[in-house]
Amino acid sequence: MNMKYITKVKANLSIYTKKKTSNILEGAYNSIYKGKSMNFEDLREYVIGDNVKDIDWKASARSNKILIKQFIAEKKHNILFILDTGKKMLADTRDLESKKEVALMATGTIAYLVDKHGDSISAIYNGQNNIKLFPFKTGLYNIEKILNSYEREIDSENNLESLINYVLKFIKRRMIIFIVTDISGMSSISEDTLRRLSLLHDVMFINISDALMTGYNAFDIDEDDYIPDYILEDDKLKDIELEIKTKLYNETKEKFKKYKIITTTINRQKDIVNDILKLLERRKNANIY
Repeated sequence: MNMKYITKVKANLSIYTKKKTSNILEGAYNSIYKGKSMNFEDLREYVIGDNVKDIDWKASARSNKILIKQFIAEKKHNILFILDTGKKMLADTRDLESKKEVALMATGTIAYLVDKHGDSISAIYNGQNNIKLFPFKTGLYNIEKILNSYEREIDSENNLESLINYVLKFIKRRMIIFIVTDISGMSSISEDTLRRLSLLHDVMFINISDALMTGYNAFDIDEDDYIPDYILEDDKLKDIELEIKTKLYNETKEKFKKYKIITTTINRQKDIVNDILKLLERRKNANIY
């Protein structure tokens, strides 16, 4: 299999390695297991973003450098991606990039990171004719297979509520769940479903942003046609659209806060690694366990 997505993910991550922030990336991922048993692994030099509580002051005094204790989780984990395949994932993000490509790269980046930790990865989404569920496996080949299949299935009928209920009914194991969708998908999930999901699993949402309808040459996916100029150039409609979307997003975030569900919004591929870092850092600081 051509590992096109793994290659793109590695290239994107290499930029952060060159900036000497790879330790932050790995540390942020491990930190989502706050409260679980951890083993001391090694010492490394402090970088901005590290928890000062992990500083080894004695070792730092001996070396004249600020050194941080690194830990590794004793237990491997099950990571499930619930992926939105709805037609709106074919649209553009706020920064006019393909939502589909941003979703694929965001999923690939997280999957690549957790695979380095040795965790098992699965994914579930609505296909053209039925629900597609991948078994939990490790390895880059497994990730590439998931991403290639997901790419082909986008533009299917999608119902995140039914997918989550399927997971709750049939997957009987403790999981860390990443749900990759947009604000429409996030807002469609009922409070009861969120409550049941968060009671059993550690849940995080990746919100792929939506382009504004007004202000530029825009294509309406539902109508299969370009939006007329008189609509695009109407300042009142621009303000109304922005107000509605902002209100919906804020209401959805408030709903998620009730169940301590962490979210991040991604606008473009360039920001994926940084946005995922922020997501995992917020997860660490949420003190859910």
